[in-house]
Amino acid sequence: MMGMLTGKKAFVFGVLNEYSIGWHIAEELHKAGCELGFSYLPGEKIERRVVKAVEPFNPKFLAPCDVSKDADITSAFQRAGEAFGTFDILVHSLAFAPADALHSPFLQTSREAWKTALDISAYSLLALAREAQNLMNPNGSIITMSYFGAEKFIPMYNVMAVAKAALECTVRYLAAEMGRAEKHIRVNAISAGAVKTMAARGIGDIDKMMLHYTEKSPLPWHAENAATHVGKTALYLCSDLASGVTGETIYVDGGYNIVGW
Repeated sequence: MMGMLTGKKAFVFGVLNEYSIGWHIAEELHKAGCELGFSYLPGEKIERRVVKAVEPFNPKFLAPCDVSKDADITSAFQRAGEAFGTFDILVHSLAFAPADALHSPFLQTSREAWKTALDISAYSLLALAREAQNLMNPNGSIITMSYFGAEKFIPMYNVMAVAKAALECTVRYLAAEMGRAEKHIRVNAISAGAVKTMAARGIGDIDKMMLHYTEKSPLPWHAENAATHVGKTALYLCSDLASGVTGETIYVDGGYNIVGW
């Protein structure tokens, strides 16, 4: 794997700390020789946390960006252009829904919570891809993170499930348009199994979910290596090994999604 991405550059959105899936993706890209830049949600406390987390990757830049604000997105890619010139990989590992929309009955989802979840978790991929396309090199790769809740009922996932379903549909439409365009950029999603991130802890029952995956997945699925599996698949999708793959949602869950009983 070493050297697979030598000379490549990636802009990573969604790292909060070393437990983030985006962090594990960045780790694999870094080990493969890729240069990295990162975004972070504006705020001194979050900036310090992200700076510490990504320090091992020797990032070329860190850009503040609230993806719900178009001006922030434009500014972040201007920073990427200054640091990288052009780049090859965009990692979208972002999702958010208000806590009350996850812990209250789905029927009680407010219009505002719905808008927020869909905006940050799904529309942001489109917005980032639109800004990225002019800076990305031909045959580049965009990846995003989904979850099984996009197609099956998961307790307390609620409006986030709707957002993930929208995200996967967005992947297909972006893949069709960007693949047919001059640069032939690929767009794919990874549907990850249970991973102990801060976001997962916010939904609740993550320990119970991890145990269920451990018991039911055909392949071993444990907390200590779950995110690493995801990172390795991301490396594949970002490399030339996946040159013919686009518009896909690839399950990286130890096979959990195939099990009916």
